[in-house]
Amino acid sequence: MSITAGTATSGTQSRATARPTGFRPDIQALRALAVSLVVLTHLWPNRLTGGYVGVDVFFVISGFLITSHLAKEIFGTSTLSFARFYARRIKRLLPAAFTVLAAGALAVVIWVPYSEWQPTAREVMASAFYVENWSLAGQSIDYSAINNQATIAQHYWSLSVEEQFYFLWPLALFGLYRLGTRLGARRMTFLAGISVLGVASLVYSIIFTAANPNPAYFVTPVRVWEFATGGILAIAAAKVSLPRMLADVLAVLGWLGIAASAMYFSSQTEFPGWTALLPVLGAAAVIASGTGRTRVPFHPIVAWKPVQLVGDVSYSIYLWHWPMIVVTPYILLAPLNSWAKIGIIALCIPLAWLTKVLVEDRGKSWKILGVRPHATFLSMGAGLAILAMLAGGITWGGSLQENRAEAVQAQQMGRPCLGPAALPAQKDCTNALGPAAVTVMGPGNRYYTSPPECATDPNRKGPGVKAVAVCDYSGGKKDATTVWLTGDSHAEQWKPALLLLAKKNHWKLTYSLLGGCPVADVSFAGYRGKGDPAGNAACINGSRSIANMIAADKPDKIFYSIFSRKETVDDGSGRSQKAQYDAGLPKFWGRWADAGSTVYVMADPPLNGFVRDPQCVVLNPAQPLNCTVPRATAQPSDPLVSAVRHMKSPRVQLIDMTDHFCDASRCYAVIGNIAVYYDEDHLNAEFSKLMAPFIERKL
Repeated sequence: MSITAGTATSGTQSRATARPTGFRPDIQALRALAVSLVVLTHLWPNRLTGGYVGVDVFFVISGFLITSHLAKEIFGTSTLSFARFYARRIKRLLPAAFTVLAAGALAVVIWVPYSEWQPTAREVMASAFYVENWSLAGQSIDYSAINNQATIAQHYWSLSVEEQFYFLWPLALFGLYRLGTRLGARRMTFLAGISVLGVASLVYSIIFTAANPNPAYFVTPVRVWEFATGGILAIAAAKVSLPRMLADVLAVLGWLGIAASAMYFSSQTEFPGWTALLPVLGAAAVIASGTGRTRVPFHPIVAWKPVQLVGDVSYSIYLWHWPMIVVTPYILLAPLNSWAKIGIIALCIPLAWLTKVLVEDRGKSWKILGVRPHATFLSMGAGLAILAMLAGGITWGGSLQENRAEAVQAQQMGRPCLGPAALPAQKDCTNALGPAAVTVMGPGNRYYTSPPECATDPNRKGPGVKAVAVCDYSGGKKDATTVWLTGDSHAEQWKPALLLLAKKNHWKLTYSLLGGCPVADVSFAGYRGKGDPAGNAACINGSRSIANMIAADKPDKIFYSIFSRKETVDDGSGRSQKAQYDAGLPKFWGRWADAGSTVYVMADPPLNGFVRDPQCVVLNPAQPLNCTVPRATAQPSDPLVSAVRHMKSPRVQLIDMTDHFCDASRCYAVIGNIAVYYDEDHLNAEFSKLMAPFIERKL
């Protein structure tokens, strides 16, 4: 498809489209730095905390190069062949991208636990259709997805953003050209339009990042200004050659800006709002310093062959490095150590070079991709179909494996010394701390699922409340025991046990839970040290709403728990977290107790992913004792325990089940042939259910 804004012969158009821009060793070096930062921060996140800015450098480069090519065609021919442009992008990017997706998916089937097969299949397809960034944006605001393991396709989010930019940018530029033609100021309109788009996106990025930092990192509109920055350079600086000294100074400042952001930014940095200006302007400065020059600043360094090689294969390095990071621990059956990480780098570079030579470069001329655009689009469709069949097969295979695991779990039920029953009575149980029958956590192990008899009550609403569910096992008895369960997901992890008790004792159980939110009269400041204003406000409002509902219901029993160790509160007083919780937690508890309820505060189980590799049990299926952690480390001070003792109310009772997770000196990840944890910091539902009789003894 070609849209024409003037008259031009096809031959002129072809020559204008085909003529390449001059080779820029500094841009190749920028690519090398960008991919190196990304790889190093993925391998050593605690050492290079801000290496994620490499992605922003890539975005600026893409904006510069794509705008340069498009502007050359538009201004040189007054036309733009959208079909030809998109076909070139397909040939340039998709062969390698699809190859790595397919290879990564197969590696997952061979080495990675089946619990990751379905998420992998889902994200492979999201990546193949270049919407992975929106998938991750959705997951970033879904609390139940926070602890999901990374898939081999997760890094395709940035490629998705780029492809969405490639799809829309030609339309925007050609529209600006048509407008400029009517106004009689083509280049000025072009530049002004790109600038307006860039400024609007930057303002949106700053506002959205401040309000919703988690999804803001992934969504496309907040990144458009980074591409536009490169686009402005392509138009404004195309015919400018800076004095050598000024170019050298600008280059130094640019390289230093990128390096500083990589070293000093971290996961706590508000990004990509205004802070992204540093790496973006740094990349722009480097590009501007070499624009219009035959010899770029610091040419001997940036043109050094190893640097140019890494820049040349940077796309393939980016594609391969993340699947290797995800899969290698399962191949080695051990977390990545320094030698393994160095090995990944050593293997990734030649693998990337082979992919560049055999797939990227040859893909541009593969007959299977077609000579004409429509044939290229058909080939893309065939590739998508192949990936879809592969993803479907992986999903089906994962379901089969999950069904087998659930059958094994069902066979175990009723055995003595199973799960938490084994630890206090180790002497009477054979192999009490031996291997788990099932180490991989599937749907049957999810702590957050509910049986169909638990129905959401549409009449129970309040500000900040997600849902209120009622599980009525009373059989219609008017004097049935009424029970509430509330808190965050660390209350929800006890739900499998409490549902069994509710069914056994004919309770009417109501629950409302707020993931990552302490349901308490405290000034919530963020989960795991990072929050956002909107989320914090919703948490505080939801807490008050739930407290009011419970006080109005006056239930017989209330079960309560939160992850207070990692939920930060800050009332501005400068007091410690313990002191603030000691003051805030009793306010809701006391109100409920004064209304006649007995409040059972469930002490938090020992830590898991914060003190051991979350995949430790999977990586050590035959040696679960390798996952043992000292009790003092796994079970640090719990604000819940402190607050109950500080309150000293007979109607507020502590239920501390630590002795079913730990002995006097150590805490375990497998007990009684059952894996204790579902994920990084929640109980396996199977283990939770087995805790029911021990909880009942405490009532």
